[in-house]
Order: sequence, then structure tokens, then C-alpha cells
Amino acid sequence: MYDIIIVGGGTAGLSAAIYGVRAGKKVLVLEQKNYGGQIVNSPEIENYPGIKHISGYEFATGLYEQATGLGAGFERGKVIGITDKGDTKLVSTEKKEYETRTVILATGAKNRPLGVEEETRFMGAGLSYCATCDGAFFRDREVAVVGGGNTALEDALFLSGYCKKVSVIHRREEFRGESRKLQALQEKENVEFILDTVVTKLQGDTMIEGVILKNVVTDEETEKKLNGLFVAIGQMPDNEAFKDLVTVDEKGYIQAEEDCLTRTAGIFTAGDCRTKTVRQLTTAAADGAVAALAACEYIG
Repeated sequence: MYDIIIVGGGTAGLSAAIYGVRAGKKVLVLEQKNYGGQIVNSPEIENYPGIKHISGYEFATGLYEQATGLGAGFERGKVIGITDKGDTKLVSTEKKEYETRTVILATGAKNRPLGVEEETRFMGAGLSYCATCDGAFFRDREVAVVGGGNTALEDALFLSGYCKKVSVIHRREEFRGESRKLQALQEKENVEFILDTVVTKLQGDTMIEGVILKNVVTDEETEKKLNGLFVAIGQMPDNEAFKDLVTVDEKGYIQAEEDCLTRTAGIFTAGDCRTKTVRQLTTAAADGAVAALAACEYIG
């Protein structure tokens, strides 16, 4: 019997684990893939208080080592359902079942797809959602990044160091990302900006060879040849398995306030998977602390 089972091993989940074990509770983190969540793919973190500069991998590894070093358990497994048994909950993965007094849902978010025909076919064949993972494969080639937030700007900056040319395709004229990152990108000689534009079609046989672009202002369509396309248009939650126990909004995020409480007693939520205005490392870590302390109070 666990006191707290945390679904998700990202910043929120690992932060919750740290606070849970420090409060003397028996804690288990269940993670479908590997620890760290999306931040693992970020080459640089410069906005976390107290840490001037660190890579996403180093940051995530530090959290993981701190949590497990304190005594939190960590197992890989996809949680497919949770049964509310009143004072206890039964957490089911594809292979095992775990009994616990409380659950913290810290499932984060996953990459939002581009939403064009044959997107699935080109995954791994010139189409990527992780520039730091796949950028080196496109050395001295021409690529494009789709998106206008910090991730897209970071991806383009990273790729500009490898690729012959990087095109940044954004559906608006203004960027949502930090001005400092945008300025750094604008100073790159091998980077061009294609604004007010969306990708409507992927071209190629076995690999991406180009895309069809549409200007959202003029409706004009153009063809652009390229060797790789990196998609960075935001995140989407994956909370379908928990809809019987929590309330989700129209986008699939768990409805919860800053107290991280859900509508089911003993089930809490933390991080990017819940409804919130700001999604940053600091807010994920804060949610983890709040949710873990709330779970501890619930257990008594």
C-alpha cells in the first residue's frame, strides 16, 4: 500500500515526490516513458530561479536523483485507469495494479500534431517534434520549424547551428516567444521568417521533400522544398483515462485551481495537465509541492 502514487515523472511529478517523501510518506512515481517530461529536450534553461544556466536533461536528472535518493519509488508503466474505492484507490497499468491512499495526476502534455494529411506517415521520415533529438541528422540541409512560441524559437536557434538554412513558419505576424530569443534568431544569416502562413500539405515519397504553404491573409499557396520539418506548435494533455474521476475542459485539461484539488477526494493534479494560465518550470514545481502537501494533509 502506497500513501501517494504520482502519475507522471516530469517536473511536477518529481517535485511532488520530493515533498511527499520528505513528509514521511511512501511514494511511487509511475511514468510511461522516461523521467523528466518535455523539459528533457530543451538545450538551455535560463529562467529557473537560482540556476543561471542548465540543460533540460541536467535539470530533469537532478530532480530524479533527488526524489529517488530520498526514497521515492520510480517505475515505468502506462496508467490505463484508476478505480476509486473510497479511502483507497486502485491504479492500473498495462501490467500491474497498485493500491494507494491518494493519487496525484501529473501527466503533463504531449506535442500537438500539425493536423495535415499523411502526418503520421512522415513521422521519422523528415518530420520531427524534437529538434534537439533529431537536428544532427539534418546537418548542412534545409529545414523548417513551424511555430511561434519559445519552443519553436529554441528549435530554430539550435538547428541554425547544424543546418544550411532554417525557415521559421508562423501563422501570425507576431511571435509569442521571448523577444531575446527572437532577436538572437533574427541575427542568424541562415534563418528566414515566413509569417502569416500555415503548412497545408506534406510532399515526398519515402521522405519529406517539401511542403505546401498557405498565406492566411491572401490565401495564396506556394510550394517550398526542404529536407526536414520540425513541428513546435504547442502541447496537448492526455487525460482521457481519468475522465470518470476528474472534470476536464474542452481542451482536455483537468479543471483545478491553485489548490490542485479535483472533484474526487484523494485525487489531486499538478503541472501542465491542469487548467492554468502560466505553464513554466516554476509553476510545475510549485504545483508539485502544493499537490503533495495537500495529499499529505488528506492522509492525515
